[in-house]
Parts: sequence; C-alpha cells; structure tokens
Amino acid sequence: MSKAINKVAYKPVGLLLGMGAGLIAGAVFKQVWKIAAGDDDAPDATDEHRGWGEVLAAAALQGAIFAVVRAAVDRSGAVGVKRLTGSWPK
Repeated sequence: MSKAINKVAYKPVGLLLGMGAGLIAGAVFKQVWKIAAGDDDAPDATDEHRGWGEVLAAAALQGAIFAVVRAAVDRSGAVGVKRLTGSWPK
C-alpha cells in the first residue's frame, strides 16, 4: 500500500482511537483523583468553593493522564497498522 493511501486509510482509525483514548483517560483520571484527593468529583475551574491549588493540580493531573493515554493509544494504533500494511501510517 502506498504511503499516501496508508495515511488516508489511517485517518478514520486515528479518529476512533482518539475518541477511545479520551474515554479511557477520563475514566483513569476519575479513579486517580478519587484516590489522590479522596473526593469523587474533581474541581471545575469555576467552582467557587475550591482553591486555586486544587483546581490547577486537578487540571495538570488530567492533562498529564490524557497525554500519556493518547500517546499510548496512538502509538499502539500506528504499530498495528505497520504490522497489517508493512508501512508506518504517518
């Protein structure tokens, strides 16, 4: 399969993997926050009853978890495409 076709063919797969990564990251963050903060709900930025430190810590943790999960899912998808097609998708 040519690289151009492979790249185009991977786009829908990449989109689905991205959505899945978001769902996984959200679930992981919820569990990590519950353990770390002892609270079922992470603070929203506009939550008047939460301090700056708690809000920013939650945002940083959520961002880090999302980035790691997204990278792991993207990398796994690319490796799978390489195995199936013989060429790297990007």
